[in-house]
Amino acid sequence: MKILLIEDDAEIAGLLELELRHEGYDVLCARDGRSGLHMALETPCDLIVLDIMLPQINGLEVLRRLRQHRKTPVILLTARDAVMDKVTGLDMGANDYVTKPFHIEELLARIRALTRTAQPKGDVLVNGALTLDRQTRAVTYRGRSVQLTKTQFDLLAYLMLNQDIVLSREQLLNAVWGYTYAGSSNVVDVYIGYVRSRLGERADGGLIQSVRGVGYVMRSQKAE
Repeated sequence: MKILLIEDDAEIAGLLELELRHEGYDVLCARDGRSGLHMALETPCDLIVLDIMLPQINGLEVLRRLRQHRKTPVILLTARDAVMDKVTGLDMGANDYVTKPFHIEELLARIRALTRTAQPKGDVLVNGALTLDRQTRAVTYRGRSVQLTKTQFDLLAYLMLNQDIVLSREQLLNAVWGYTYAGSSNVVDVYIGYVRSRLGERADGGLIQSVRGVGYVMRSQKAE
């Protein structure tokens, strides 16, 4: 599995490259935003670790340009107090973020979570008492059939494919409605409500949980 690391701090980059290679990843490195963007667009990779504070082109601009052409999973490296950078990054299509300083184990766990969801999966997705068949488009929850529209089904499937990963409204819009969708991101909130209602779930705190200021996450459940 190939990871592109875009980080200008030589000490941090060297440590991350060493640890990632030790874990068995093939690692490519870039030290500035311009060369990192070029590598991200020209060289196929499975995941990108992207620092926000980069010379030449900052990480958020790299992400913005990247998302015009690629859906490669991206983990942002952010400063501890850069709340708006985190929110902006998630809204622009980042899949996750890690706050500096961080333990390498945390980054490795987030990489594993994202690369698991990036792998091809079978037709049947299961989370506790919820089962979704992507081939027959059948959904069952707690032993009963759940009737969903195409958009509701696609939204639920994407949440199930990304269990325990917080997804921004922008990510959900892009994945379900497409990058060319010109409507309001409020449509995500409306359809989340539809799906919760069809599942018989309460407004929040069930399978699909709201993350204030960011978006939504489907929490993994134990089998009933």
